[in-house]
Amino acid sequence: MHRISTALLRQGVRVPYPYASGSRSFASTSSNEEFDLVVIGSGPGGYVAAIKAAQLGLKTACVERSETFGGTCLNVGCIPSKALLNNSHFYHMAQKDFKSRGIELDGVRLNLDAMMGQKRDAVKALTGGIAMLFKSNKVTPAKGHGHILSPNEVAVLNPDGSQNQTLKTKNILIATGSEVTPFAGIEIDEEQIVSSTGALSLKKVPEKMIVIGAGVIGLELGSVWKRLGAEVTAVEFLGHVGGMGIDMEVSKQFHKILQKQGIKFKLETKVLTAKRDGKRIAVETEAVKDSGKKETLDCDVLLVSVGRRPYTAHLGLENVGIQVDKRGRIPVNKRFQSSVANVYAIGDCIEGPMLAHKAEDEGIVCVEGIAGGPVHIDYNCVPSVIYTHPEVAWVGKSEEQLKEAGVKYKVGKFPMAANSRAKTNNDAEGFIKILADKETDRILGAHMIGSTVGEMINEAALAMEYGASAEDVARVCHAHPTTSEAFREANLAAYFGKAINFS
Repeated sequence: MHRISTALLRQGVRVPYPYASGSRSFASTSSNEEFDLVVIGSGPGGYVAAIKAAQLGLKTACVERSETFGGTCLNVGCIPSKALLNNSHFYHMAQKDFKSRGIELDGVRLNLDAMMGQKRDAVKALTGGIAMLFKSNKVTPAKGHGHILSPNEVAVLNPDGSQNQTLKTKNILIATGSEVTPFAGIEIDEEQIVSSTGALSLKKVPEKMIVIGAGVIGLELGSVWKRLGAEVTAVEFLGHVGGMGIDMEVSKQFHKILQKQGIKFKLETKVLTAKRDGKRIAVETEAVKDSGKKETLDCDVLLVSVGRRPYTAHLGLENVGIQVDKRGRIPVNKRFQSSVANVYAIGDCIEGPMLAHKAEDEGIVCVEGIAGGPVHIDYNCVPSVIYTHPEVAWVGKSEEQLKEAGVKYKVGKFPMAANSRAKTNNDAEGFIKILADKETDRILGAHMIGSTVGEMINEAALAMEYGASAEDVARVCHAHPTTSEAFREANLAAYFGKAINFS
């Protein structure tokens, strides 16, 4: 790990800027005044925490080393990927589905540059919006790399490693997020061998794309390029798709749907090497359960999507005695305090799922605690969504988790094919599954596949947050015709044993 000496910084000695890009210098926003809180990182957790802290009356600064605010999520993650997912779905519908709906088009063509342009416009608007929110909420932005000097000082470094200012503060909040996990032996160039970042900005549609990893990011980006015309094969070490935490019944159905869409899968398979051969890439794989069974796959673009790791290096943690765990995460207590009482951490750099909305919630409750309020977050009520088509979403416990814990539960299911709105939309793949406590009827988990479940899952999260039973939801009037009626019917099936519109 590259360590920056506190003494050197205070003496004005220039030190290397970690992961510097270019030679630009940030304008100093130096001030002699002391802040109540300095937030390092302006991703979903950091910028939300900074705004909330300012709204609570805390004098707040937010340090960001990138050109724009928003972190991975807004710049090269959640937001640009959803733009491409949405627009590639429209293109796919125009190519494959409109005719069956009575819409006949001739000469439908893909303008990839224009599609990428719309993605860039969305990102620019949202990242610029954070700057405006900072201004209206009186959050002081500090452009540069945040480096902790002491529990009450954060240095802001220029790209060349020089120090442009020191922020004095009563509290520090680390919200530095995560970075792409590298794959040993495979060098990413973001053109032919790409991470999620490069996969969002390819200059042309690949002929063949291999995706290492069939988790959330791999499936979403694989879906984008499949819809746009690539032949896509996902290689997954596990025996199922969708990553960790997904309910296995949902995963199996999801796998079948994606296969029907044309995505190929190599499950229980590991990648050994990837070698360039001119404009092609040879990917050598091996079956997990049969070490002698090897296969070489060919592609022109390889997407490495094996997860993310916390970004906690180069922050000066050693200067205040904070040690990370074996995964690089910062250990915190229930108030998000590190081993140093006034240094806090949230989001991807602490334990838990690496989700933007989880980081946002942690940021809000953390600064509420700093301001003297209570701190509470129920991680069982944090939803997960895969934004393919159909979408996959879940919150709470899966059947596998309940069985492992020895919890007695009941199941209520309702197919989207029996939902009137889904049928009229000709978009009826999937189902809703509710898991409820066998004795108390309290909802323990909700698992969904369907075109609108990324929105519907929030109703389940709200119900679970307030301890609702399946009967509670079943007795709430839902507008007709809506796909949310399927959620009500699944709860009715869990509570009463039968749905109304399906037998």
